[in-house]
Amino acid sequence: MGHVIKNLAFFKIGWVACVMFAAAGKPGLATLSVAAVALVHLMGVKVPLKEGLLLLAAALMGLGWESFMVWTGLVRYPGHESAALAPYWIVAMWVLFATTINHGLRWAKRNWWVAALAGLLGGPMAFFGGMNLGAVEFDHTGVALVMIGLGWAMLLPALILVADSIIDSPWLEPRPNRATRVEPRKLSHLELGYE
Repeated sequence: MGHVIKNLAFFKIGWVACVMFAAAGKPGLATLSVAAVALVHLMGVKVPLKEGLLLLAAALMGLGWESFMVWTGLVRYPGHESAALAPYWIVAMWVLFATTINHGLRWAKRNWWVAALAGLLGGPMAFFGGMNLGAVEFDHTGVALVMIGLGWAMLLPALILVADSIIDSPWLEPRPNRATRVEPRKLSHLELGYE
């Protein structure tokens, strides 16, 4: 339980820092705050390679979705209005969110409906908070929040599927050190049941 609380606390600290720095026009510091949380996270997991691949997959998903939202004009980021792609700090926010998938938000893995409902409600709430802090703007707030909710209702289950695929992958497991590997001993004829 302590690990879950720690994971969610680091996520919340990273989220607030990232949004506040972005709202203040300091996207580099916003991204750096996420990088710090992600590094601490990776240092505390059993298989950093698997968790790192999940964070990378989340970044790619985030780049695609957030850039789509920018392209449609539903979401605007102050100081980033003329760009075709989403700002890098919001993509970093996806990395931050992914640090919770196998830990603090593990409960969302119960079934697809739980994950979809969590995305449907949680996505708009996060963006509404970001709007109130000045990190994001909407021309039509209601329409944007509905689209964000519908998108997250599909994206969170997809991210969970990616996480489970990576975590369950045996080829990403650390290899045992040959020097410490114990060779099986040969059984005698008596032990095998032969006379």
